This record gives sequence, structure tokens and C-alpha cells, in this order.
Amino acid sequence: MSNSSIEARIVLVGNPNAGKTTLFNTLTGQNQKVGNYTGATVSRKSGTFFTPHGHRFELIDLPGAYSLDPNSPDEEITRNVLIGNQEDEETPNLVLCVLDATHLERHLYLLIQVIDLGYPVVVALNKTDSAESQGLRLDPTALSEKFGVPFITISAMTERGITQLKQALRHPFPSPPVRLWKGPAELEEAIKQSTKLAEANRENNPAASGLMAVLKDNPEAKEFIQKTRFEYIHRAVEVGLQRPNDELLALTDRIDAQTLHPVKGWCIFTILMITVFWSIFKFAEMPMGLIEQGQETLQGWVGGLIGEGDFQSLIVDGIIAGVGGVLVFLPQIILLFFFISLLESTGYMARAAYLMDGVMNKVGLSGKSFLPLLSGYACAIPGIMATRTIPNNKERLATILILPWTSCTARLPVYTLIIPLMFAGALQQGLALFGIYALGTITALLAAKILKPRLGKTEPSQFLLELPTYQRPQWRHILQQVSERAFAFIKKAGTVILGLSIILWFLETYPKSDSDDPIVQQAESFNGQIGEIIEPVVAPLGWDTRMGTAMIASFAAREVFRSSIAISYATDEEDGKEMRDKLSASTRSDGTALYTPLVGLSVIVFFIYALQCLPTTVIVRRETDSWNWALGQLAGMTIFAYLAALLVYQIGKLLGYS
Repeated sequence: MSNSSIEARIVLVGNPNAGKTTLFNTLTGQNQKVGNYTGATVSRKSGTFFTPHGHRFELIDLPGAYSLDPNSPDEEITRNVLIGNQEDEETPNLVLCVLDATHLERHLYLLIQVIDLGYPVVVALNKTDSAESQGLRLDPTALSEKFGVPFITISAMTERGITQLKQALRHPFPSPPVRLWKGPAELEEAIKQSTKLAEANRENNPAASGLMAVLKDNPEAKEFIQKTRFEYIHRAVEVGLQRPNDELLALTDRIDAQTLHPVKGWCIFTILMITVFWSIFKFAEMPMGLIEQGQETLQGWVGGLIGEGDFQSLIVDGIIAGVGGVLVFLPQIILLFFFISLLESTGYMARAAYLMDGVMNKVGLSGKSFLPLLSGYACAIPGIMATRTIPNNKERLATILILPWTSCTARLPVYTLIIPLMFAGALQQGLALFGIYALGTITALLAAKILKPRLGKTEPSQFLLELPTYQRPQWRHILQQVSERAFAFIKKAGTVILGLSIILWFLETYPKSDSDDPIVQQAESFNGQIGEIIEPVVAPLGWDTRMGTAMIASFAAREVFRSSIAISYATDEEDGKEMRDKLSASTRSDGTALYTPLVGLSVIVFFIYALQCLPTTVIVRRETDSWNWALGQLAGMTIFAYLAALLVYQIGKLLGYS
């Protein structure tokens, strides 16, 4: 067989957070395809790679699973692929099982289940560098002898041991390992007969299907097998793992005594969050200034190359001003991603999830909802997709419905445009941004408390969370995550926002006015006409026509609000400071200031609550398999946002604020 053809199919299995996806990316590089499993919303990732022997294999990254007794859609897909019951998916030739060496005993249960299915197996013992730093001493040779499969020590993050792992994937693959446990004669006979029945029915994997059928129909047998498996794991760990001394464990325990304390823990959490948001403003000032200067220089240079006219206006005032007006916030977005990745890498984020579990329980959710909600601070779309790990369907639906109220990074360009108009110092701005995120989160949790009981009665779900030992930040992994997310933002600015900026410029430029006054041109343009139509709707919020049209445009992408405002004010050399100065000087027809603190608060409140992201609505429809839920969420959040902004502005006016 030639090297250009695929010689075998390998599936990658492992517990969530075992480093499976990192290993997949390391092995396959750019040779990846992403789709969905037939009839499911769960993603299917596959790729190809070569071994040192010249073999070319296909690698399929199965969803993370704690066991093959499924409690979530992800685990069900993994189980179905391995027993050969997944539609349009062939059974694999080998299973590459990824185990977290820092939590070896807990992860070995999945390995025993995989061995029971009758596949050739190779074990990638991942995070061995972290295990060694924690004082854990692993004996891969002893573990290989106990389980009958090769154990290869690796670190997917640093690519340590990757060559040795590829060398272990020799082809043809070795025979499957024998089952590690043996039951009473009656149980063994039941498994034998069930396997024969699966063979007669031409099941893809008769041994796996036969065993699964016995476990499903015989609770006593299932309990016996689980007990026997755990006993075997305990004996194997005694041989293959030497635990750290008490001094190393005590360090993590001493830190946890503070970070998990019912009072001190919340104080530390609050201080950390305020520091993060203060840093977003403080440390982004210089790079934002450089981007603004670069934008100004580019506008001047391009404007000089192109003669005056509509084409020059399109390039300078439409494209460069529109896209540049969003890219200027890239430093702040990078900083937010950096701090989230840093807290995850050191082990603190798991403690934050532990603290939040108590809060989540009070609103009818479990700690399993915290991590998807946390992902929503970066982007609602991966957060909604992360709800697949929630086994309780009603809890999953409730989490999806409230998740857009965690303020994603797309809202940052709006917040960081308006907040400086209200507060001068970085500390006050940071506190304001922290308050915005807190308000969205608190409202989301209150909404869950009201919504969850109305979705039907469900059994309370249990929250299983691993608390890793504290460790030094893994800078390579952090930088990789930040760069990937930053590139995704730049790509969005170069596609969606570029297209919308051109549309917005067209609406602002045409039809042409006979007057040279830009205010008259604005009023007579398509955008001005749209603004006139919706002005009666937005006027009670304290907004003018330009804010109203910017709000309408931002339903495609929230960042466009900033671009629309920039284009509406049409300056030749736009930068952030000039933009804010211009907004501060804006007045209404009666001469009163337009962008007052109360109006700014009204805008911010609207953007906290409005679901102005049509791609999110599409993903919600896909994940819930219902346009009713998706469109209901869009309409409900928009109406709520409008009423909240209305109350803020009107009550503020009654109290004498401007």
C-alpha cells in the first residue's frame, strides 16, 4: 500500500481535560477536518499523520468521556463509535487512550472499559512532566505488564515523547489484549451467549456489543464488574505509581485553605477579577494608541494615493475606519484571553468553578454549567457547544438560554467606547467593566432560577470536578490559545465586519444630498431615513437616530456598533481619542449634550442584555434542534434589553440625572 493512502483508523479516547485534543493537534498538525456526526450536534474531528515507519493513519478525536456508561451526548457518541453502532462511522483498527498522569487512578477506569471491547490499545500517559513536578513517580513498564498494553510517557504540550508514541503505533497492530477480569461461571456464560447473538446479528463489534448487552440487562452483573475493575486498578496503581511526599501535597492544601475558604476565597476571587478588568484598560492603552496612529497614517497615505470622490471615501471612511475602529480593541481582547488562559494554566480556574458550584445550586443548576458560562465570556458560540457535557437535558437547555448574558468579547468594543465617556481613571473604568460583567452574570443566574422550574422537573445532577495541584503557567500553551483566539477575532474583522462596513458606508453615502453640510447628508442618506423611522422607538432610551441605526446594524455582529458610530460621524483621520472627543461634544437639536452618563448607561444596559449575534441564534437552533427556542431567545432577550434600558433612562431622568 502506498504512503499516500490511509492504512488504518485510530480513535483517540480519554477523559475531558486529559490533553486529548492537544495531542490530536500535535499529531495531525494542519491535516484536520471538522464536521458533525450524522444525526447529532457533536463535532467530529479527524486528521492524518505519518509514523517514523512511513505508515499513514487517520486519527479521529472522539469526544471526552469519563466512562462508556454515557451521561451526556458526547459520551454516548464515544460509546457508540467504539461498539460499532454510530451511523456512517467505521469501527477503528486501534484505540489510542490518553490518560492524565496527574490523576492516573481515576482515568484508568476508562482504559479498562476500552480493553474490554477487544481492540488493540496503546496508552499515551500524558502530562508526565506535571506529574513529576508534583512528586509523582510513574513506572510505565510495570503498568504495561499489568494492563497488557504499551504505556508511552508523553507531554502533548511540550511534545515530549511524541516520537516514541508514533514508533509504538506499528502496523500491523498487535493482537487485542485479554480482558483483565473474570466473572463467575454464570456471568461468563451470559457474556459468551450474548456475544454469539451479536455475531449472528452481524454487529460491527460482537464482543463489545455482547458485553454491553449483559451490563444493560443485568444490574447485579454491572455492579460486580465495576467493583472488580476498581479493585484491579487499585492493585495496578500500587505497583506502577509512587505518590509524592506530604510536603508537596501540603503546599496545594495550604493555598486551597485560602482560595476555597467561604469568605477569603470569595475575596480573592473578587480581587483577581477586578485586577483583570483594571489591567484590560491600563495595559492596553499603549498598543491601542499605536494601532490608532497606524490607522491614521494608513488613512492619510491611502487618501493621498486616491483622488477625492466616492471611491476614496469608501476606502478611507468606510473600510479603513470601519475595520480599524474594531481592530483597535484587539489589545484589550488579547489581554482578556491571556488572563483567562493564565488562570486555567495555574490551576486556579478549577477553584473558581468550585466556588461557583454553591451559587449555581441555589439557582437550580450544577457546577457543570459554570464552565460553559465561563466560555461565554470569550464567545457565546463555544460556550453553548460546551453545554453538551451537561447530562441533564433541562439543565442544558436552561444554560443555553441564559448563556448570552455572560458578556462576550464582542461587546468589549462597545463597553470600551462608552465607559471612558463616563469615567476618567483606569481604576474607575476597570470597576465599571467589572460591574458590567457582574450584572450580566447575576441576571443570568436569576433568570436560571426562574426558568429552570418551568422547563419541567428533573433529578439534581452531581458535579464532578478535578482540583489539580497548583503549577507554574505553561506559557507555550497560553500563547497558543491567545494567538488562536486573536486570529479568530482578526478573521472576523476582515470578513463579517469588512462587509458590514462597506454596507454601512453605502447607507451613509447614498442618496447624495445637494448640500455640502455633512449633517444634512447624514439626515438624507438611507441610514438617516432608517434612523428617522426607528427614532420614536429609541428616543425613550435617550438615543438619537445614529445610535438607533448603529444598534440595528449590530444585530449581525455587536462590534459593528462601534464601526457604525465611527462612519456616522465621518472624520477623515479617526482615532479613539478623537472619536470620544467628538461624541462628548455631540448635542441634540435643542443644544443639550447627547452622550451623557445616563445615555451611556442606557446603551451599556441594552448591550448587556440584547442577543445581537445572529450566528449565536443559528448555533442555538442547531444545539436545541428547535427554531422556537432559538427565535424565542432572540426575541425575549431583545425585548428584555429594551425594557431594561428604558427603565434605566426614564428612572434616571425622574431622579434628576442627565
